[in-house]
Amino acid sequence: MNHLPLIIKREYLTKVKNRSFIIMTILSPLIMIALIAVVAYLTQLNNNKERSISILDETGQIGQIFTNTDNTKYNVLSNISLEDAKILVKEKEEYGLLHIADNSNLDELSKQIKFFSEDTPSFSVISDLENKLEDKLTDLKLIEEGVDLEKIESSELDVDIAQESFTGEKTSKVDNIIKLAFGGIAGYLLFMFIIIYGNMIMRSVIEEKTSRIIEIIISSVKPVQLMMGKIIGTSLAGITQFVIWVILGSIAMFAVSAILGINVGELQSQQQEMINQAMQAPEAQSFIETGIQSIYNLPIANLIVAFIFFFIGGYLLYSSLYAAIGAAVDNETDTQQFMMPILMPLILAVYVGVFTVIEDPHGTVSTVFSFIPLTSPVVMLMRIPFGVPLWQQGLSLLLLIGTFMFTVWFAAKIYRVGILMYGKKPSYKELFKWMKY
Repeated sequence: MNHLPLIIKREYLTKVKNRSFIIMTILSPLIMIALIAVVAYLTQLNNNKERSISILDETGQIGQIFTNTDNTKYNVLSNISLEDAKILVKEKEEYGLLHIADNSNLDELSKQIKFFSEDTPSFSVISDLENKLEDKLTDLKLIEEGVDLEKIESSELDVDIAQESFTGEKTSKVDNIIKLAFGGIAGYLLFMFIIIYGNMIMRSVIEEKTSRIIEIIISSVKPVQLMMGKIIGTSLAGITQFVIWVILGSIAMFAVSAILGINVGELQSQQQEMINQAMQAPEAQSFIETGIQSIYNLPIANLIVAFIFFFIGGYLLYSSLYAAIGAAVDNETDTQQFMMPILMPLILAVYVGVFTVIEDPHGTVSTVFSFIPLTSPVVMLMRIPFGVPLWQQGLSLLLLIGTFMFTVWFAAKIYRVGILMYGKKPSYKELFKWMKY
């Protein structure tokens, strides 16, 4: 008799009705949104802080480059000594004083500029001042050398190499960024899902084993069915939890934004203001249009189908290994010796995907690792946006399914013996002996 549907139902209901599961399902997105809201609120307070900086320019040529912004006000001082300027700034409780010494030698002048303040100044403020001063002093140095700045500016050319395949398909640098982002998100989701819910399966097996309930269950259920039921049931519970997180997270984010008046999705900073200004340039508009076109050029249907199959295949493959580990030990402390061989292929897959696929998606390293079942779910998902032949995807998926079936058989052998073993920490040698029983 096939007890698999009953086991799946039992595992699913046991997980979703568990008090800790319910509490964490509700609290996790709320805690995350609360943390984001606190960070957004504190960042907003910091960015809304108005700074007043006095400029003492003894050269009379540089002070005019500093223009007021929403959060920074510049006050150019004149006809005052440095010591009096320090006293004045301290009395007004301004943010600081920028002193530009009077020196006709621009090389020496660039090393004599100082910023006086009561407390350590912000890194972004100092960087902004340095950038403005560097641009101005560089222009003055070029003029001093007799260089015509207008000719230099008019002679500057931008080179944008057009990319096109031999079949006439046009691509761009933005395409690579978009493709890597899609592949990276897919690989990261699979990686996190395996880590979170694989551990849940392992703990479930350990709990039943230590409580001796497994001895009663195994008398009427085949170990393979019991293991598959746990994997599928826990997976469905994980999907349910993930959906609830998305819904509650969206509602909580909207509520926080409406009630507290905080835009949790937008943390403004001086760097972001510069980015927003740059986005108004024609080059930025062209970049956005290219990015949108790159998204349209992606094989969306192929990505969705491949994501579903490789995600399910990769998760089932690793979940069976987690279940086998849970059956082989009596507590979570003993699982550490078996976890590294499982995590290493995942970590290697992410490394290969990030550092190799982006450089050479069709190279030997990327191609080989996209066929190895323990790494293919991550690496292949990162390669597909760059255009992978369907026969390679099909072969990789068949290898993944075949390895999963072998792993289930292998894990069931360990599961069958391990769930009845107590009080002894097994070695790798003993695990291989269990496969012969």
